[in-house]
Amino acid sequence: MAVITENMNPNTYDIDLQNGEQIARLINAEDAKVAAAVEKILPQIGTAIDLLADKLRKGGRLAYFGSGTSGRIGILDASEMPPTYGVPPNMVQAYISGGERAVRYAVENAEDSAECAVVDFTEFAATENDAVVAISASGNPEYTRKVLELARQNGVMTIAITSNPQAAFKPYADVFLCAEVGPEAVSGSSRMKAGTAQKMIVNMLSTGAMIRIGKTYHNYMVDLQIHNAKLYDRAVRYVCEICGVSREQAERALQIADNVKTACVMIAKQCNKVQAEKLLAQNEGILRRIL
Repeated sequence: MAVITENMNPNTYDIDLQNGEQIARLINAEDAKVAAAVEKILPQIGTAIDLLADKLRKGGRLAYFGSGTSGRIGILDASEMPPTYGVPPNMVQAYISGGERAVRYAVENAEDSAECAVVDFTEFAATENDAVVAISASGNPEYTRKVLELARQNGVMTIAITSNPQAAFKPYADVFLCAEVGPEAVSGSSRMKAGTAQKMIVNMLSTGAMIRIGKTYHNYMVDLQIHNAKLYDRAVRYVCEICGVSREQAERALQIADNVKTACVMIAKQCNKVQAEKLLAQNEGILRRIL
């Protein structure tokens, strides 16, 4: 089964004869093609965002599955969801073939293991309210193919992210997201353009779903967790800008509320913390409905 990213790229055929800047320019020229490839599948990405949001609204979860670079991209995205959007750690999860060791080191044959897929899928314990996203440049490794097959058998929504239109896991995907980025600057090095496309798509999926379930107000991350000085300053600034109040007023509200949403409701509705939390609960935590 042909995999386009494995083909020789004529644009970089003599890359080994170039100096540092020339190499950078050749790679950059190839990277510039990624956004255009992703743009071609925006309607499908939009469909996936809406389907994911529907699952999350119903209390469902999202899990990424991948090998090597693809698995690490899923882990990166999942790890950012709790601090960025205040969601519980189990809402967005990630699995990499080969387990924890594979996060830092290559684990031989892990991507070809159906057994690893069964173990990880069983651990996730997916239900019909959940969603599974398989990530693979070629879409051919047995690990991701088996995960999607198991998900399909269990009535779980499936999304596949790849750069290969003939990917082996395509028949098991409810939504097939194929960004055809073409041959890599270094033949077969799919951590490059294919990996960049995966990162862009995963960002859109998770960010889009979080926006759809009310984790932002306008484009403010109003459910961020305030864990350090940078995030505290960001939270204060958000309250100032959303409510049009001074820094002192914002800080007073945040000291009581402990989060941006509650502080904003307290200020906007001139109510106490308990009343603000009740209003948020009545509106599914969606600040836009209150303000």
